[in-house]
Amino acid sequence: MTKEELLRSARELKQPSKEAADEFTEKVDHIALGVIERLNSRPDLDKLIGDNNRSMMEDNTRNFTRFMESLFHEYKPEVFVETVLWAVRTYRAHGFLQAYWPANLDTFVEVIREELSEVTFKETYFFYKWITVNIPVFFVINED
Repeated sequence: MTKEELLRSARELKQPSKEAADEFTEKVDHIALGVIERLNSRPDLDKLIGDNNRSMMEDNTRNFTRFMESLFHEYKPEVFVETVLWAVRTYRAHGFLQAYWPANLDTFVEVIREELSEVTFKETYFFYKWITVNIPVFFVINED
């Protein structure tokens, strides 16, 4: 898949409703904290993120949660694709393994499924699924 094909698929995602975005905003800090706590409890975390990268992982989790919040309020596929590509490239350079992203995203999905209403979960879930499905593509594109 090319970057243009990736962007085309991102354009198919539907921006969540204002109500869903607002609910996400109300719970954004709680979501980030829940993800951080669960990731920190993983016995394989240091293997996934590299030595001495827990603080970086925690900052990334808070920043990613805020990024998704802004995306849910004003979805721009180009910004979404470029930001995810940048994040994969940047954190990979710091020792984060490819296996970190599915572990991270699965944890996000667990937390938002618990914290958000069913309607809001359904409206936001597909963004996380899109990233998860395309993880190998991000790595290939970043190799070029």
